[in-house]
Amino acid sequence: MTAPKKAQEPQQQQQKAGNYRWVVVALLFFATTINYLDRQVIGLLKPTLEAQFNWTEQDYSYIVMAFSGSYALGLLFFGRLIDKIGTKLGYTISVVVWSVAAMAHAAAKGTIGFGVARAALGISEAGNFPAAIKAVAEWFPKKERALATGIFNSGANIGAVAAPVLVPWILGAYGWEEAFIITGAIGFIWLIFWWLFYEIPSRQKRLTAEEYAFIHSDSEQVVVEPTGAVSWKKLLALRQTWAFVVGKLLTDPIWWFFLFWLPSYFSTTFHIDLSKPSLHLAVVYTATTIGSIGGGYLSSYFIKKGWPVFKARKTAMFIFALCVVPIMAARYATDIWVAVGLISLAAAAHQAWSANIFTTASDMFPKRAVSSVVGIGGMAGSIGGFMFPALVGFILASYEATGNLVGGYNVIFTICGFAYLAAWLLMHFLTPTMKEVEV
Repeated sequence: MTAPKKAQEPQQQQQKAGNYRWVVVALLFFATTINYLDRQVIGLLKPTLEAQFNWTEQDYSYIVMAFSGSYALGLLFFGRLIDKIGTKLGYTISVVVWSVAAMAHAAAKGTIGFGVARAALGISEAGNFPAAIKAVAEWFPKKERALATGIFNSGANIGAVAAPVLVPWILGAYGWEEAFIITGAIGFIWLIFWWLFYEIPSRQKRLTAEEYAFIHSDSEQVVVEPTGAVSWKKLLALRQTWAFVVGKLLTDPIWWFFLFWLPSYFSTTFHIDLSKPSLHLAVVYTATTIGSIGGGYLSSYFIKKGWPVFKARKTAMFIFALCVVPIMAARYATDIWVAVGLISLAAAAHQAWSANIFTTASDMFPKRAVSSVVGIGGMAGSIGGFMFPALVGFILASYEATGNLVGGYNVIFTICGFAYLAAWLLMHFLTPTMKEVEV
């Protein structure tokens, strides 16, 4: 298929172009759902595993750190690999390995065994976002990318909603080993659909010429991009790369905290029984679904209103950073639903932020570099995720020794409240106009 000239299509022509690109988003959505379902299982089984293996809070933090550290390395590896071998094969490798690793948790016999399994899961699950963001860049014009990213990124929340319902049921009916095996096996089902329905636009026979033209409708010039990945040396010399790195470094650890410690927080503070399905956790993660899709929609709406892309992204991200601040008031919550409301707002704002910060990578970089940039920035976020659990574990252990574990969570919520505003300010300083780069 030859690249068509830049399309200047009215709205009704866009509607006639076709919708196969949304099939791609559906595939990315379900992959992300499975990705987060698999990583969430251990947080929900934490009380059961603590009792069986005599874990302390510090032990659990080491297991979380094993995942975080390997995830950081995996992002760098898969970001580069996917730019070299392509989205289809790169995603396939990632899902095969992470599904096997998720199931392997069932064979763990202690802290070291779980650490090894978490490390294998982390390095392989890292392929999800570099592949998905690259697929969105390949399949969507800039004006739709944040919305597409928000939709597939909401799979993270659906996985987190499904886990508190599915995992306790499997635990009660079969046991903790089966919880890992059953959830891990789901990835192999997804692979069948991925291999049948995904291909890049220029090779996709189900794609109409009109939709192909719409996908490339905001291209400034009709050129065929060079193939092959861009070197890390070139990327690390750019301020745009460091803006993405800083944004991920400061905010990713907050989401990881929500994933791995919220079940324990509700159990400790409000005595929620995690062996049963949790409505409170389901509400939190349902709110994040709204945040992810709504966050992607908001910046896309600004662009359609005629705003420059950089202004639309930054304005939306500033709004979402402000929405995280109220989580600091959780320390005063004596009613569980007040805490749920504050945490839900912050978690939803994170996912709205995430939908936009991921899209800034494809705004600023050519498609052949997107996966590598996402990998570099994702690695930075994972380094933060690796360090933050150590801080969380230290804070909680310190307060636990005084008999005031809730006080430890209050300190952590204060850190969460300031993280996004700090990230926004630093990103703005590095790239005031988010100028697109040529590499």
